[in-house]
Amino acid sequence: MQLDEIKKEYLKRVEWKNIAPLHELIKNLPTIHDAKISFDDAIKIETDINQTQKEQILHCAKELKPWRKGPFEVFDIFIDTEWQSFIKYNLLAPHINLKDKVVADIGCNNGYYMFRMLKDKPKKVIGFDPSALTYMQFLFLNHFIKSDIVQYELLGIEHVEFYNHKFDVIFCLGVLYHRSDPISSLKSLHKALNIGGEVIIDTIIINEDGDYCLFPKDRYAGMKNVYFFPTISALKNWLFRAGFEDIVVLAIKPTDFEEQRKTEWIDSFSLNNFLQNDDVTKTIEGYPAPVRAYVKARKIK
Repeated sequence: MQLDEIKKEYLKRVEWKNIAPLHELIKNLPTIHDAKISFDDAIKIETDINQTQKEQILHCAKELKPWRKGPFEVFDIFIDTEWQSFIKYNLLAPHINLKDKVVADIGCNNGYYMFRMLKDKPKKVIGFDPSALTYMQFLFLNHFIKSDIVQYELLGIEHVEFYNHKFDVIFCLGVLYHRSDPISSLKSLHKALNIGGEVIIDTIIINEDGDYCLFPKDRYAGMKNVYFFPTISALKNWLFRAGFEDIVVLAIKPTDFEEQRKTEWIDSFSLNNFLQNDDVTKTIEGYPAPVRAYVKARKIK
Protein backbone atom coordinates (compact mmCIF):
# COMPACT_ATOMS: atom_id res chain seq x y z
CA MET A 1 0.00 0.00 0.00
CA GLN A 2 1.36 3.46 -0.95
CA LEU A 3 1.90 6.02 1.79
CA ASP A 4 -0.88 8.28 0.50
CA GLU A 5 -3.30 5.36 0.76
CA ILE A 6 -2.10 4.58 4.28
CA LYS A 7 -2.62 8.22 5.29
CA LYS A 8 -6.17 8.13 3.95
CA GLU A 9 -6.85 4.92 5.84
CA TYR A 10 -5.47 6.31 9.11
CA LEU A 11 -7.46 9.53 8.69
CA LYS A 12 -10.61 7.45 8.91
CA ARG A 13 -9.87 7.25 12.64
CA VAL A 14 -11.18 10.81 12.89
CA GLU A 15 -14.59 9.34 12.06
CA TRP A 16 -14.56 6.80 14.92
CA LYS A 17 -17.61 7.16 17.14
CA ASN A 18 -15.55 8.28 20.15
CA ILE A 19 -13.47 10.73 18.09
CA ALA A 20 -15.96 12.32 15.67
CA PRO A 21 -17.81 14.28 18.43
CA LEU A 22 -14.47 15.69 19.61
CA HIS A 23 -13.66 16.79 16.09
CA GLU A 24 -16.99 18.62 15.93
CA LEU A 25 -16.25 20.39 19.22
CA ILE A 26 -12.91 21.57 17.84
CA LYS A 27 -14.39 22.74 14.53
CA ASN A 28 -16.93 24.82 16.49
CA LEU A 29 -14.42 26.49 18.80
CA PRO A 30 -14.51 30.28 18.75
CA THR A 31 -12.12 32.01 16.40
CA ILE A 32 -9.68 34.06 18.44
CA HIS A 33 -7.55 36.70 16.73
CA ASP A 34 -4.27 38.21 17.88
CA ALA A 35 -3.60 35.77 20.70
CA LYS A 36 -0.18 36.08 22.29
CA ILE A 37 1.70 32.76 22.23
CA SER A 38 4.70 32.00 24.44
CA PHE A 39 6.62 28.76 24.07
CA ASP A 40 8.04 28.42 27.55
CA ASP A 41 7.80 25.54 30.06
CA ALA A 42 4.03 25.92 29.97
CA ILE A 43 2.97 26.83 26.45
CA LYS A 44 0.69 29.84 26.92
CA ILE A 45 -2.07 31.18 24.68
CA GLU A 46 -3.22 34.58 25.97
CA THR A 47 -5.74 37.24 25.05
CA ASP A 48 -9.02 38.60 26.39
CA ILE A 49 -12.03 36.37 25.79
CA ASN A 50 -15.54 36.47 27.20
CA GLN A 51 -16.98 34.02 29.71
CA THR A 52 -19.03 32.12 27.12
CA GLN A 53 -15.94 31.53 24.98
CA LYS A 54 -13.92 30.42 28.00
CA GLU A 55 -16.59 27.93 29.06
CA GLN A 56 -16.74 26.51 25.53
CA ILE A 57 -12.95 26.12 25.38
CA LEU A 58 -12.81 24.57 28.86
CA HIS A 59 -15.54 22.07 27.97
CA CYS A 60 -13.67 21.02 24.83
CA ALA A 61 -10.36 20.68 26.69
CA LYS A 62 -11.95 18.46 29.34
CA GLU A 63 -13.58 16.26 26.70
CA LEU A 64 -10.12 15.69 25.21
CA LYS A 65 -8.73 14.01 28.36
CA PRO A 66 -6.41 12.34 29.14
CA TRP A 67 -3.73 14.98 28.57
CA ARG A 68 -0.32 13.29 28.87
CA LYS A 69 2.27 15.80 27.54
CA GLY A 70 2.46 19.47 28.42
CA PRO A 71 1.58 21.63 30.32
CA PHE A 72 -0.50 24.28 28.54
CA GLU A 73 -2.20 27.45 29.66
CA VAL A 74 -5.05 28.23 27.27
CA PHE A 75 -6.73 31.55 28.11
CA ASP A 76 -6.15 31.10 31.86
CA ILE A 77 -7.22 27.43 31.67
CA PHE A 78 -4.24 25.52 33.06
CA ILE A 79 -4.00 22.03 31.56
CA ASP A 80 -1.85 20.29 34.16
CA THR A 81 -0.71 17.30 32.14
CA GLU A 82 0.56 14.01 33.54
CA TRP A 83 4.09 14.70 32.28
CA GLN A 84 6.02 17.85 33.08
CA SER A 85 7.43 17.61 29.57
CA PHE A 86 9.54 20.74 29.90
CA ILE A 87 11.93 18.78 32.12
CA LYS A 88 12.83 16.52 29.20
CA TYR A 89 12.85 19.31 26.63
CA ASN A 90 15.04 21.59 28.74
CA LEU A 91 17.47 18.72 29.25
CA LEU A 92 17.77 18.22 25.47
CA ALA A 93 17.69 21.87 24.34
CA PRO A 94 21.41 22.66 24.90
CA HIS A 95 22.36 19.74 22.63
CA ILE A 96 20.26 20.58 19.57
CA ASN A 97 20.33 23.17 16.79
CA LEU A 98 17.03 23.38 14.91
CA LYS A 99 17.42 26.70 13.09
CA ASP A 100 16.27 26.31 9.47
CA LYS A 101 16.15 22.52 9.91
CA VAL A 102 13.46 20.11 8.74
CA VAL A 103 12.52 18.18 11.88
CA ALA A 104 10.46 15.06 12.63
CA ASP A 105 8.98 14.21 16.03
CA ILE A 106 8.16 10.49 16.21
CA GLY A 107 5.41 9.72 18.70
CA CYS A 108 4.62 13.44 18.89
CA ASN A 109 1.57 12.99 21.13
CA ASN A 110 -0.34 16.32 21.24
CA GLY A 111 2.54 18.33 19.78
CA TYR A 112 4.01 19.84 22.97
CA TYR A 113 7.61 19.29 21.87
CA MET A 114 6.87 20.48 18.33
CA PHE A 115 5.42 23.73 19.63
CA ARG A 116 8.40 24.20 21.95
CA MET A 117 10.71 23.79 18.94
CA LEU A 118 9.18 26.84 17.24
CA LYS A 119 11.27 29.07 19.50
CA ASP A 120 14.38 27.68 17.76
CA LYS A 121 13.18 28.72 14.25
CA PRO A 122 13.06 25.38 12.39
CA LYS A 123 12.06 25.41 8.73
CA LYS A 124 9.41 22.74 9.29
CA VAL A 125 8.38 20.32 12.05
CA ILE A 126 6.36 17.21 11.24
CA GLY A 127 4.95 14.96 13.95
CA PHE A 128 4.19 11.29 13.44
CA ASP A 129 1.67 9.64 15.76
CA PRO A 130 -1.22 7.29 14.87
CA SER A 131 -3.32 8.26 17.92
CA ALA A 132 -6.59 9.89 16.90
CA LEU A 133 -7.09 11.38 20.39
CA THR A 134 -3.73 13.14 20.54
CA TYR A 135 -4.37 14.37 16.99
CA MET A 136 -7.55 16.00 18.31
CA GLN A 137 -5.56 17.62 21.12
CA PHE A 138 -3.10 18.96 18.54
CA LEU A 139 -5.97 20.39 16.45
CA PHE A 140 -7.40 22.01 19.58
CA LEU A 141 -4.09 23.70 20.40
CA ASN A 142 -3.24 24.71 16.85
CA HIS A 143 -6.70 26.19 16.41
CA PHE A 144 -5.39 29.02 18.58
CA ILE A 145 -1.62 28.87 17.91
CA LYS A 146 -2.18 28.84 14.13
CA SER A 147 1.30 27.56 13.23
CA ASP A 148 1.95 26.71 9.59
CA ILE A 149 5.43 25.39 10.49
CA VAL A 150 4.10 22.48 12.54
CA GLN A 151 2.26 19.59 10.89
CA TYR A 152 0.78 16.38 12.36
CA GLU A 153 0.67 13.12 10.40
CA LEU A 154 -1.51 10.25 11.61
CA LEU A 155 1.33 7.84 10.87
CA GLY A 156 3.77 5.70 12.86
CA ILE A 157 7.53 5.28 13.06
CA GLU A 158 7.33 2.56 10.41
CA HIS A 159 6.16 5.11 7.85
CA VAL A 160 8.79 7.81 8.32
CA GLU A 161 11.31 6.32 5.87
CA PHE A 162 8.68 6.48 3.11
CA TYR A 163 7.77 10.11 3.70
CA ASN A 164 7.99 12.51 0.77
CA HIS A 165 11.19 14.17 2.00
CA LYS A 166 14.09 13.50 4.36
CA PHE A 167 14.80 15.16 7.70
CA ASP A 168 17.74 16.99 9.26
CA VAL A 169 16.81 16.09 12.85
CA ILE A 170 14.55 13.33 14.14
CA PHE A 171 13.31 13.15 17.72
CA CYS A 172 12.24 9.70 18.92
CA LEU A 173 11.22 10.17 22.53
CA GLY A 174 9.65 7.36 24.54
CA VAL A 175 8.96 5.16 21.53
CA LEU A 176 11.61 2.44 21.17
CA TYR A 177 10.46 0.29 24.09
CA HIS A 178 7.03 0.08 22.46
CA ARG A 179 8.54 -1.53 19.35
CA SER A 180 8.95 -5.31 19.10
CA ASP A 181 11.82 -4.81 16.62
CA PRO A 182 13.71 -1.72 17.81
CA ILE A 183 16.62 -2.17 15.39
CA SER A 184 14.27 -2.12 12.40
CA SER A 185 12.75 1.05 13.83
CA LEU A 186 16.19 2.64 14.15
CA LYS A 187 17.01 1.62 10.58
CA SER A 188 13.82 3.38 9.45
CA LEU A 189 14.95 6.54 11.23
CA HIS A 190 18.39 6.25 9.62
CA LYS A 191 16.83 5.98 6.15
CA ALA A 192 14.63 9.01 6.85
CA LEU A 193 17.57 11.31 7.67
CA ASN A 194 19.60 13.44 5.34
CA ILE A 195 23.34 12.77 5.30
CA GLY A 196 24.77 14.51 8.35
CA GLY A 197 21.38 14.40 10.06
CA GLU A 198 20.90 13.63 13.73
CA VAL A 199 18.57 11.44 15.75
CA ILE A 200 17.71 12.21 19.38
CA ILE A 201 16.65 9.09 21.28
CA ASP A 202 14.99 8.84 24.69
CA THR A 203 14.28 5.37 25.97
CA ILE A 204 14.00 3.46 29.23
CA ILE A 205 17.19 1.53 29.96
CA ILE A 206 18.58 -0.94 32.44
CA ASN A 207 21.25 1.14 34.16
CA GLU A 208 23.86 -1.59 34.41
CA ASP A 209 27.01 -2.67 32.57
CA GLY A 210 26.93 -5.28 29.82
CA ASP A 211 25.45 -5.88 26.38
CA TYR A 212 21.96 -7.14 27.20
CA CYS A 213 18.29 -6.20 27.44
CA LEU A 214 15.40 -6.77 29.82
CA PHE A 215 12.38 -8.32 28.12
CA PRO A 216 9.36 -8.23 30.49
CA LYS A 217 7.17 -11.32 30.62
CA ASP A 218 3.89 -9.39 30.43
CA ARG A 219 3.96 -5.80 31.74
CA TYR A 220 6.47 -3.23 32.87
CA ALA A 221 5.32 -0.47 35.27
CA GLY A 222 1.77 -1.33 34.28
CA MET A 223 2.48 -0.98 30.55
CA LYS A 224 1.61 -3.98 28.42
CA ASN A 225 2.80 -2.83 24.99
CA VAL A 226 6.51 -2.83 25.86
CA TYR A 227 9.37 -5.05 24.76
CA PHE A 228 13.11 -4.37 25.08
CA PHE A 229 14.89 -2.27 27.73
CA PRO A 230 18.60 -2.18 26.83
CA THR A 231 21.67 -1.28 28.81
CA ILE A 232 23.51 1.77 27.50
CA SER A 233 26.04 -0.52 25.85
CA ALA A 234 23.28 -2.51 24.12
CA LEU A 235 21.54 0.70 23.00
CA LYS A 236 24.80 1.92 21.43
CA ASN A 237 25.09 -1.44 19.67
CA TRP A 238 21.55 -1.07 18.29
CA LEU A 239 22.36 2.38 16.94
CA PHE A 240 25.64 1.19 15.41
CA ARG A 241 23.95 -1.77 13.72
CA ALA A 242 21.28 0.58 12.36
CA GLY A 243 24.02 2.61 10.66
CA PHE A 244 24.51 5.49 13.11
CA GLU A 245 27.85 6.95 14.17
CA ASP A 246 29.07 9.66 16.56
CA ILE A 247 26.87 8.18 19.31
CA VAL A 248 26.81 10.42 22.40
CA VAL A 249 24.99 9.84 25.69
CA LEU A 250 23.56 13.22 26.67
CA ALA A 251 22.10 12.24 30.04
CA ILE A 252 20.84 9.38 32.17
CA LYS A 253 17.93 10.28 34.44
CA PRO A 254 15.47 8.33 36.62
CA THR A 255 11.82 9.16 36.03
CA ASP A 256 10.53 10.72 39.26
CA PHE A 257 7.26 11.98 40.70
CA GLU A 258 8.08 15.57 39.77
CA GLU A 259 8.24 14.66 36.08
CA GLN A 260 5.35 12.18 35.88
CA ARG A 261 2.34 12.20 38.21
CA LYS A 262 -1.42 11.90 38.35
CA THR A 263 -3.44 15.07 37.81
CA GLU A 264 -7.10 15.93 37.29
CA TRP A 265 -6.43 16.05 33.56
CA ILE A 266 -5.77 12.31 33.11
CA ASP A 267 -8.43 10.48 35.19
CA SER A 268 -6.22 7.40 35.44
CA PHE A 269 -3.21 5.95 37.19
CA SER A 270 0.33 7.32 36.90
CA LEU A 271 3.89 6.46 37.93
CA ASN A 272 3.31 6.24 41.70
CA ASN A 273 0.67 3.55 41.09
CA PHE A 274 3.16 1.38 39.22
CA LEU A 275 6.04 1.39 41.70
CA GLN A 276 6.16 -0.69 44.87
CA ASN A 277 4.87 1.11 47.97
CA ASP A 278 7.79 0.01 50.14
CA ASP A 279 10.51 0.26 47.47
CA VAL A 280 10.15 2.87 44.71
CA THR A 281 13.31 1.56 43.04
CA LYS A 282 11.21 -1.34 41.71
CA THR A 283 8.08 -1.56 39.60
CA ILE A 284 5.02 -3.44 40.85
CA GLU A 285 6.22 -6.35 38.71
CA GLY A 286 9.61 -6.38 40.48
CA TYR A 287 11.68 -4.86 37.68
CA PRO A 288 14.03 -1.86 38.14
CA ALA A 289 12.10 1.43 38.18
CA PRO A 290 12.26 3.55 35.01
CA VAL A 291 15.58 5.17 34.18
CA ARG A 292 15.86 6.99 30.87
CA ALA A 293 18.84 7.54 28.61
CA TYR A 294 19.04 10.48 26.23
CA VAL A 295 21.29 9.78 23.27
CA LYS A 296 22.28 11.64 20.10
CA ALA A 297 23.65 9.93 17.01
CA ARG A 298 24.50 10.99 13.45
CA LYS A 299 23.98 9.62 9.95
CA ILE A 300 27.36 9.91 8.23
CA LYS A 301 26.60 7.94 5.06
